[in-house]
Amino acid sequence: MDTKTLLADAKARFNHNSAKAYLAEKYNAKLIVAEQNGLWKADAQTISMLSSLSDDESVVLIDTFNNPVKVNRVELLTRLKAVYNTTMEQWHIEWQESESKR
Repeated sequence: MDTKTLLADAKARFNHNSAKAYLAEKYNAKLIVAEQNGLWKADAQTISMLSSLSDDESVVLIDTFNNPVKVNRVELLTRLKAVYNTTMEQWHIEWQESESKR
């Protein structure tokens, strides 16, 4: 291989990794939800926690600011699942577009 090919490959990898990091930052920010007097991240951990507490209508959870907040479990779970699904679909579509340009 010549140096031009090596440089082109290195630039392509850098651009790919930069695009990947940009998308992660962009869509992680969209997973933050202000709801029921707290700030929540619509991630697998929070959704799983709310799902596992199926016996309780209201629960006390620690929000992203480490504050205990009493929430309606079903309403918060529904909202976080909707935000998660919408955001992940958008992220996946944009990721596929960037992968096809690679």
